[in-house]
Amino acid sequence: MLNLTDMKKRRTFDREFKEMVIELSHNREDLTALAAELDIDVDLINRWRRESTKHQDASFPGQSNKILTEEQKEIARLKKELRDAQIERDILKKAVSIFSRNDGKYSNS
Repeated sequence: MLNLTDMKKRRTFDREFKEMVIELSHNREDLTALAAELDIDVDLINRWRRESTKHQDASFPGQSNKILTEEQKEIARLKKELRDAQIERDILKKAVSIFSRNDGKYSNS
């Protein structure tokens, strides 16, 4: 049975560290040696370099700040509008049912 202390803990790296590693990797020929010095995997350096090249300033947004295309942003905005409209509709349905009860308080009967 595995103990929690036996499991390898996932490390996180901040944006500044990633940018520093990318800069160092452009100035060094041996990425394997750089990775060993920094105690990270060579594949991680290559992935950070690809992401930096592909997204430039939008690279490494953080754990909860995903990079979205314009279409994805529009879809997210429309989904939020739909949720808001559904909440308003549900509130109005409840209000109508409250005011339309035949208990004599809210009707002319």
